Amino acid sequence: MKPEPITVSCLNKYIKDKVAEDEYLKSVFVKGEISNFKHHYTGHMYFTLKDENSLIKCIMFKSSTATLNFVPKDGMKVFVLGSVAVFERDGVYQIYVKAMQEDGVGDLYKQYEELKNKLEKEGYFDIQHKKKIPFMPETIGVLTSKTGSVVRDIINVSTRRNPNVHIRIFPIPVQGKGAELEIADSIRIMNEKNLADVLILARGGGSIEDLWPFNEEITARAIYNSKIPIISAIGHETDFTIADFVADLRAPTPSAGAELAVPDIEEVNNKLETYRNRYKNALKKKIELMNLRYEKCMASKVFTDPTSKIKELYIDLDNKIKTLENTTINIIKDIKTSTIEVISRLDALSPLKTLTRGYTIAEKNKKNIKSIRDLKKDDIINLRFIDGKIETKVI
Repeated sequence: MKPEPITVSCLNKYIKDKVAEDEYLKSVFVKGEISNFKHHYTGHMYFTLKDENSLIKCIMFKSSTATLNFVPKDGMKVFVLGSVAVFERDGVYQIYVKAMQEDGVGDLYKQYEELKNKLEKEGYFDIQHKKKIPFMPETIGVLTSKTGSVVRDIINVSTRRNPNVHIRIFPIPVQGKGAELEIADSIRIMNEKNLADVLILARGGGSIEDLWPFNEEITARAIYNSKIPIISAIGHETDFTIADFVADLRAPTPSAGAELAVPDIEEVNNKLETYRNRYKNALKKKIELMNLRYEKCMASKVFTDPTSKIKELYIDLDNKIKTLENTTINIIKDIKTSTIEVISRLDALSPLKTLTRGYTIAEKNKKNIKSIRDLKKDDIINLRFIDGKIETKVI
């Protein structure tokens, strides 16, 4: 007799119930390395916890993430506390994480924060100190490991964007003890020999221990003292190192660093063509406007009848002269009339006027004689008549 088959759902439910009955799986304390980390927009965190030989999926709900005092990321080693359960629909089991703690990186983060605060107070992160990245650099200096995908990505992105750019690779160790010394030395050499227009300091992602050379003070000071602008392209987008804060520009990834350093030549050519067309159209419009102004000027009376204005001025001048002449004549006429009136009044008052009525004027020594007491016997006097004068003697 054949056994009666069951559905997949029934099997998954059976396994889920069995796992739920295990007291040990209700509270597990596991250590491992985070990979495939995703912080969902809902606030939940999804990631995989792995070691050298195995891995297990994990989920940490938003209600539990509030207790975290660090930001989880790929490559970070952690302790997780939670329960194992089966997700019945997909038939997978995973850890539902209730709490998470860093594994052995507490001291490193403390050193990181102390150095970050120290350099920030000294002005190493000030925007005023940031150097401008050249728009069209001829030579790109790349400071990274000579092997791996980082250097290939930077070369591919740079040459794709601008085939004419010159890339100068300076191999450096990007992790491990003493790597910070070689990083600082490579920056110094590139500056002393002026080997590039801009530098890209790059490496792939990793744990905080792997990225630690970029959190050392000697690396930070070398970046700060560089005369050549430096783009930091270290780790993934969520990774932040001291070098990122000191550098003149931070790129979220090495490939993005190449994009920031090397302009897309096709895009530049398109912009130039756009500007060329704009200037051409602007010049065309300017010429059209000038032609309209020229035509308007040529149609004006000044050009069609240039003497009309002079004629108008002549007429205006004649009118003014005529007005002036009339005014002058009237003034002279008024003066004459006034003068005649004055003369008439003076003539009426003149002593000579009385001579016409038969009177004479007696003068002695050219002075009028007013009284008989002014005369004596034998005085010679003059008598003025209307038609002359005679000399006579007093008897």
